[in-house]
Amino acid sequence: MKKLIIGNWKMFPVSAKEARDKFTAIKKEAAALRNVQTVVCPPFVYMGDLKKLVTGHRCVLGAQNAWTEESGAYTGEVSPDMLMSLGVSYVIIGHSERRALGETDELVNRKVHAAIKAGLTAVLCVGERTRDADGEYLKYIGEQILFALKGVSKKDLANVVIAYEPIWAIGKNAVRAASTDDALEVTILIRKTLADLYGQGSFNIPVLYGGSVDAQNAGDFLAKSQVQGLLVGRSSLDPKVFAAILKSAEKTAR
Repeated sequence: MKKLIIGNWKMFPVSAKEARDKFTAIKKEAAALRNVQTVVCPPFVYMGDLKKLVTGHRCVLGAQNAWTEESGAYTGEVSPDMLMSLGVSYVIIGHSERRALGETDELVNRKVHAAIKAGLTAVLCVGERTRDADGEYLKYIGEQILFALKGVSKKDLANVVIAYEPIWAIGKNAVRAASTDDALEVTILIRKTLADLYGQGSFNIPVLYGGSVDAQNAGDFLAKSQVQGLLVGRSSLDPKVFAAILKSAEKTAR
């Protein structure tokens, strides 16, 4: 099974030329990897430019967000249908940074449905802000999945990916780095939650790990945490570092 590696550029870089240069360098590396599907999620303003650089299927474009409607009076929003018209394949839904801005479970659910309806693959992000000794965080993550997938049918699972983000392990306020055991524990929880919802039809849903992934730890997370890929933040903005992560994925996929 191919490994799915998604690079989330967030609000970087600050120029279109730099975005083109980074994407070109990443595409060159990704094109040589048979066992890795690479997805780059740039800011919306660069989509048109980068679409022209996409060749083949090994390195494609994804989006960092999308709205719930096809069109309408929603100033500043971008619809899933607009993304489809640009050749975008994936869209990140419910990222922890979006949730911190006020996105609710109900809005995340609506976005998941809109993305699937448009033909996009929804990369649903879940994860806890803190860890407690009693394991309540596992219940919290399970409930996030249940809310986000409410009303999503078994046949639509082909357009769903779930990415686990341990928020407490990300950024300058990180409590500590997440371990492969931390990721494995939640991967097992996600699989059980999906199996309870959908039965055997859920086995093919890719589960990704995302949280301070770099060239040093990518291989371990892929090999030891039973994930099918990675959601990479700042490391995806450095083509050399991201290439090393992609090559780690290629090795573990063999």
